[in-house]
Amino acid sequence: MPEPLDLADLVELPDVYNPVLDPAGERVAFYYDETGRVELYVQELGDERERLSEGNVPRNARYPLAWSRDGERIYFHEDEGGDEQNDIHAMTLDGEREPVVVDDGQAVLEDVAPDGSLLFTTTAEGQKNLFRYEDGERTRLTDYDRPVWGAISGPDGRVAYVTNEAEDRTNRDVYVCERDGSDARKLDVGETGGEAHPADWTGDRLLVDDNSAGLGRAGVYDLGSGETTWYGPGEAEEQAVRLTDDGVLALRNRECAVVPVRYDDPDGAGTEFALPEGVASPAGHGTSRVTTADGRLLVAFGTDTDRRAVVAYDAATGDSEAVVAAEYGDVDPDRLADAEYVTFESHDGTEIDGLLYDSGERPSPGIVSVHGGPHAQTLRRFAPFTQYLVSQGYSVFAPNYRGSTGRGREFKNAIHGDWGGAEQGDVAEAGRWLADRDWVDADRVAVTGGSYGGYSAYWQLTNYDLWAAGVAIVGITDLPALYEESMPHFKSVLEQQLGDPEANADLYRERSPITHADGVADPLCMVHGVNDPRCPVSQARRFRDALAERGLREGEDGDFEYHELGEEGHGSTDTDQRLRQYRILADFLDRRL
Repeated sequence: MPEPLDLADLVELPDVYNPVLDPAGERVAFYYDETGRVELYVQELGDERERLSEGNVPRNARYPLAWSRDGERIYFHEDEGGDEQNDIHAMTLDGEREPVVVDDGQAVLEDVAPDGSLLFTTTAEGQKNLFRYEDGERTRLTDYDRPVWGAISGPDGRVAYVTNEAEDRTNRDVYVCERDGSDARKLDVGETGGEAHPADWTGDRLLVDDNSAGLGRAGVYDLGSGETTWYGPGEAEEQAVRLTDDGVLALRNRECAVVPVRYDDPDGAGTEFALPEGVASPAGHGTSRVTTADGRLLVAFGTDTDRRAVVAYDAATGDSEAVVAAEYGDVDPDRLADAEYVTFESHDGTEIDGLLYDSGERPSPGIVSVHGGPHAQTLRRFAPFTQYLVSQGYSVFAPNYRGSTGRGREFKNAIHGDWGGAEQGDVAEAGRWLADRDWVDADRVAVTGGSYGGYSAYWQLTNYDLWAAGVAIVGITDLPALYEESMPHFKSVLEQQLGDPEANADLYRERSPITHADGVADPLCMVHGVNDPRCPVSQARRFRDALAERGLREGEDGDFEYHELGEEGHGSTDTDQRLRQYRILADFLDRRL
């Protein structure tokens, strides 16, 4: 095999995060880490980027940016060491920074209204509810027992948002209220149990998406008549993005790729943008503009071998231009490994898909990489650590187990009430499938994952005798304790996934990896940030202590390895933190496989 890629060369390549177009369609703001840490930049289209910040924005670019409606300020989220207890700050184009919304809980900017006021959700007063901020004052708009999500502002000041008042905890309904939160009404968009969301608003036309029909689809709800016009043939999962003059713009999900599609006719098949098989995401937030002043769509776009760039796409010609180009430094792009889209039959006949990276090593050690969520998806996007592993001779398979998005409501919701059940059978079957390749060494296959993928790694090593080793990053081990330690809206998510923690106490306990800690027989590496608010570090500490109480030895030559990452939360985009974590994982896999 050729010389392996250098891990630092890959991880230190600068990345662009959270691009958002200004109200005039002439400038894009984004996070970028060419200095070695995340900084805030603004770039006029066709010009050079300009750095606004001087180390005074978050090191982790998890949360979105947004422009003020006058184009003079950029809003961003600030937390402390990854704890996600965000305040909302603003930075002028001169680099002057000021706090805007300061809370004791987690504040998230949802949209900037046409009049310049801010719609934000916060947990400062308990459950995650919706507020408006203007002229230095805040006004509470909603008061629900379950969280509010995805709020957008209409052109007349009214607000659309998502919450759930139904007994069915999987349900998501769209509501519209007046500017001050009064006269809230639920829209008749989908059936109970479906998941509807607002995306854009012009006049009486509210763009929504909904999966009541099985697959997500985009539609235009007429606020006057209460009728919805649905777009597309309904053959793929789609997400609404923006209204156009004569139709809608949506994102189509197929075979681990996400491609923009434009509909001019509700009954038509739509026109897919002429981009390579990869992942496209419009450069906007809330109802902000996503088309440039000359009518091109601005998107963040990349593939499994093309690093993410910001691209202006001309729908009329199919031409695209890199506005913020991807950089490769000392990494030869020709050395990067293509992913192959594959499917396999799981333990009960369910078809599972995923991406396979063949290292070319013969025989090859294998790694099953499990995504988080669980409602997320393995996609054709550039993964630097995967590319590093493949260059080292590991073949990597990333499956989309049941519970993953991209294949409709039934597949996604199949995990509800069954964490640690059929979906873990899918992960185990992915391991067997990879081990059955005639070029993979069946005795050297590991399972790795972060967040829910970390839960999967813990579960696989406690309940399946398949693996040579496992890596659990910011994973879940103790569900009852997780519920007690979670933020209010995360409690609601757990209730949706597993039911009431008191009524279903046996399920919460039985499906906790720590209940089965006696089953660990293969080397396990645990990595966790001490400021993680989603899966608190106590989850890893409890499991570590349970292994020690059994008499298992900790250390490089022991039965398990344990690493806490100081001043880090639930993962990070920060270069130094990512490199530190990847080096821990690479060293563990090198020694154990």
